[in-house]
Amino acid sequence: MLQLWTAVRKVPTWVFPAAIGLFVLVLPLLGPGYELTRQIELTLILALVVSGLNISLGYAGQLAIGQAAMYAAGAYTAGMLSSAGHTDLLLQIVAAGLAALAVGILTGIPGLRLGSWSLAMTSFFLVLLVPDIVDIFEEDTGGHLGLSTMLNPTLFGRSLAPDAMYYVIVIVAIIWFAVFRNVVASRHGIAFQVLKQSPVLASSVGMSVFRTKLTGYAIGAVPAGFGGALLANLDLFVTPEAFTFHMATGALAASILGGSMSVYGAVFGASIIQFNNDQSSNFAEYSLVFFGAFLLIGGVLLRGGVAGLLRTGIRRLDRAAGLWPRRPAGAAGGGEAGGGAADAVDLPPIEGGALEVDAVAKAFGGNRALREVSLRAEPGQVTALIGPNGSGKTTLLNLVCGFYRRDAGRITVAGTAIDGASPHRIARLGVTRTFQTPLIPPGVSVAEVVISGRYTSDEVGFLSAVLRGPKFRRIRRHDLARAEDMLRLVGLAHLFDTEAATLPLGQRRMLEVARALVREPKVLLLDEAASGLDEAEVETLAAVIRRIRDAGCAVILVEHNFGLVLSLADRIVVLARGAVLAEGTPEEIENDVRVRDEYLGIVEPGDAPAVEEAGTLPERTAK
Repeated sequence: MLQLWTAVRKVPTWVFPAAIGLFVLVLPLLGPGYELTRQIELTLILALVVSGLNISLGYAGQLAIGQAAMYAAGAYTAGMLSSAGHTDLLLQIVAAGLAALAVGILTGIPGLRLGSWSLAMTSFFLVLLVPDIVDIFEEDTGGHLGLSTMLNPTLFGRSLAPDAMYYVIVIVAIIWFAVFRNVVASRHGIAFQVLKQSPVLASSVGMSVFRTKLTGYAIGAVPAGFGGALLANLDLFVTPEAFTFHMATGALAASILGGSMSVYGAVFGASIIQFNNDQSSNFAEYSLVFFGAFLLIGGVLLRGGVAGLLRTGIRRLDRAAGLWPRRPAGAAGGGEAGGGAADAVDLPPIEGGALEVDAVAKAFGGNRALREVSLRAEPGQVTALIGPNGSGKTTLLNLVCGFYRRDAGRITVAGTAIDGASPHRIARLGVTRTFQTPLIPPGVSVAEVVISGRYTSDEVGFLSAVLRGPKFRRIRRHDLARAEDMLRLVGLAHLFDTEAATLPLGQRRMLEVARALVREPKVLLLDEAASGLDEAEVETLAAVIRRIRDAGCAVILVEHNFGLVLSLADRIVVLARGAVLAEGTPEEIENDVRVRDEYLGIVEPGDAPAVEEAGTLPERTAK
């Protein structure tokens, strides 16, 4: 059995969906009958709508149920074009997709600007407004009676028989799902998942949060428009009753039940919803009850939906056959769950830049977090920032990254002032960082986490990602090679294809270092990177930081492990109560009486060796 599975896994993954698509395409030749072909047509149309929801909700994390409105926009656009004599189906599909895209952009901009639940509420009311909008333009749309003046569709000047619509629907679905798969398997798909995990993380790797959100939401509208055009030409009739709140909740239920973070989960979910809708006369009457049950089943009992179950089953078979986790060619061996040692990887010279903080102040209400703080971090040096909890260390890093706005002072990176710059623009200037709590998107491999750090390097457009052209393939190979190098540097190459979120805390911290380093930053901010690491991992981290420093990067190290700080830092800045208490070399700081009293809590000089041996500083105040 396992030998058979090993042989099956050697087959390229695209072969199986292609084979299923080909079978569905030629199914009418087997004489299945009208009822089955109709069922497949409606399922594929619904799957197009659900796939858009999977992009915006499942991958990009934007809660919205406006797919029914985009579906209606596509249907009425195609219907009105047909009624006006423009019967070419290809023209109608393109126009319907563009109309749905326009609706997505126009409704997404205000909803996403307001943030939080605003997009969900905007899309909710948009669905409720569909019948009213249709009635307002009754002369063109037919109002509540429906649009019944459509002409028979044509394709390249030839009239399409009713049976031919089956082939058109299947081909459109196959093409779209190939596009869908290519997008989510590219950098853009990883970017959506990074954004879903944390807008802060997305900004830190150079993504414009608003633009990425809008892109995910707008792209999700396009297949709904395609589905609307196909539905209109399938029945040659469009009625507002097809785009109600029931339809919107049905699409949401199909997405959750099938697996919202899956390309083909849309097909699974649409099949379940459509089959029940067609087979049960009571289903339509109690549809909201059934949809609620499906949402509970898919969201609670079947985490990840049907696609998640299949993915789990495949993963278990892979492990049993020794095929998981997969490793890149030349990756470090070992494969032990506990981790691997860092490898000797050539780290190319990094064009570092000086970070200068001049008299920066920040207050939160009446709490003055920072007061006239100044420091300078030089390229090719490790500048340690230490101090008691609550002294303002992370606040200063957040000011450098643009997550907070300073009240006074000036910050420059490589001579460029970052006054008022957004976080993603500061990241593009060459500032990267790690976080106190590692931010790792679920469902993403270790290699993909590192690749996400290269989002702004060798940028690839959506069209190139869809077509998989030479540029895309070249950059993809480079991304994988750089990811492998960084993982070998931090001792995680043996976990190349492992799901990153399943790693223990120490390995996730090392993974964040790899992600921050892959873009060869001018300034690298490490926020308590050694927290939670065991002794071997701390040694690996120290070796990595030394190599980063020697490559030319300016490193800012925020750390409580005083022994690690003393062994790594070229300069140390000590913060206390939001102000600079002391600054100097490790030897000067170690012997500074004020630092001993305020930070180390050492009153008698003779106690100093015991504290240094312990390595970790006492926490004097709560954050």
